[in-house]
Amino acid sequence: MKISQIAKLTGASARSVRYYEKKGLLTAARQDNNYREFDESIVDLVSTIQMYLGLGLTTEQIKAVIHCDLSGKDESAPSSKKDEYCAELLQHYEAKLHEVNEQKKAIEEVQQRLEKQIKTMKENRDKWV
Repeated sequence: MKISQIAKLTGASARSVRYYEKKGLLTAARQDNNYREFDESIVDLVSTIQMYLGLGLTTEQIKAVIHCDLSGKDESAPSSKKDEYCAELLQHYEAKLHEVNEQKKAIEEVQQRLEKQIKTMKENRDKWV
């Protein structure tokens, strides 16, 4: 699969895909003409990378996460390093969840105010004329 196909399927730019590869998040085989050739599973990986970037993780953190199966099956990383990455990721997820819950609470307050204002306006509609 070529970069243009990945870009079309994921919404990531070709430049982003190249950047992810440069940062060690993706690997590609090279064809005789030196074009990159990615496996089809790369589409899910690019989507995962985008999700983690959206959560505010750095590319280094993402690299650690995608090379570390959270069930503990990464053979290449020392156990202490893997535990550190997973603990850091957990803290980040908890912080992000707290942030989302705060935003949700603020939106619910705005919703209640709007509903109250709409109700009041409808009740007083005949006074507008």
